[in-house]
Amino acid sequence: MAHERRLQELPCLSGNLEGSMLSLSQKSNRKKRRYIGKGLDTENTPQELIQQWSPPHKQQVVCKCKDNEENTFVIARRPRRRESTGFSWDNLPDELLLGILSYLPLKDLLRMSRVCKRWHRLSLDESLWHSVDLVGKSQLDQALGQVLTAGVLALRCPHTCVGEPLFTSAQHLRVQHMDLSGCTVATPVIENILTRCRRLENISLEGLELSDDILRSLSQNTGLVRLNLCGCSGFSPDSLSELLQSCTRLEELNLSWCDFGADHVKAAVGTFSSSITQLNFSGYRQNLTMDDLTHLVERCPNLVNLDLSDSVLITTSSFPVLQKLKSLKHLALSRCYQFHPAALADFEKFPELQTLEVYGLVQDTYLPILCEVLPRLQINTRPFSGVARPTEAARRDRAMWGMTCRLVFRP
Repeated sequence: MAHERRLQELPCLSGNLEGSMLSLSQKSNRKKRRYIGKGLDTENTPQELIQQWSPPHKQQVVCKCKDNEENTFVIARRPRRRESTGFSWDNLPDELLLGILSYLPLKDLLRMSRVCKRWHRLSLDESLWHSVDLVGKSQLDQALGQVLTAGVLALRCPHTCVGEPLFTSAQHLRVQHMDLSGCTVATPVIENILTRCRRLENISLEGLELSDDILRSLSQNTGLVRLNLCGCSGFSPDSLSELLQSCTRLEELNLSWCDFGADHVKAAVGTFSSSITQLNFSGYRQNLTMDDLTHLVERCPNLVNLDLSDSVLITTSSFPVLQKLKSLKHLALSRCYQFHPAALADFEKFPELQTLEVYGLVQDTYLPILCEVLPRLQINTRPFSGVARPTEAARRDRAMWGMTCRLVFRP
């Protein structure tokens, strides 16, 4: 009974606090407001705070009190507080995501492309596919077309079995550096790739069977700087001349041991560009004559590196001709059997010459004597020529013309 009397003594709800279940003193209201302000951890909040904190889409239900129909109260659901993680991938701009993706290796980049449409689009951005090394992948077909159309600038895949690539359009490729040395690939496949290339600067097709159409496609790349056709076959002297006449910026050229006849040799020496500084024209035993050597020197007066190995018709009378090459530093005359070992002492008259390769001309027992006669020269230190080749035989890294590919296939 005492509790009932205390309840009856409580004043009725006033209009200023409409929406509260109980009316407290001014002091208790201030305490409640401080409590509500901290966490809103109460169900009986004043109307003004309900309107302030309730989201606009939440419905407020107005109920009437049974005992007093004039007085109403409001039941409102407090908004749930979402836990903020402080970080979301969706909020990052494309530029920042591309910067993050640029650190991923090839396999992780491909896995990431399956997450969502946006990441798939970003994973194919050409900035990520600047350079790709696919050495170790035994078979390339559709994947090769996808890599090339992704905007790759440098592609390394020597000694790989290459099938028919998948190109979704006929647009030209952006590739500038490509190594297809020793690949198992059909000639039409090479044609399909090279007909789309116009920006090539360095290319190696060593050991491949080519065609006249392939050389005509190569001639469209007038910015070629390095060209390696060592051991190639299948093209005519006319297409070779057209290629050499178009590519006037060539600096390194390797035409060694190709399937050449005398006509091929004459077509080459008659159209060599004066921009060539490194030339490997070895392997033409009975086809490279002294007249051809004279034309070669006249066409390429700026040669620094010259390899004429296995040219049987070259004799010691070539010394005055070779002396016209004022910048010559590296000379290879291995297995040029018309040179007598005693005549090699005349190379002392070549002031700029630094290395001399004469394998097969001097026996190992007499090599120290020749080194004493020519103390300024390094003799027989380079058994393999590196002219225009992507990777020299002495190197063990995966560089291509001094460039390291960013995306590397690791089986």
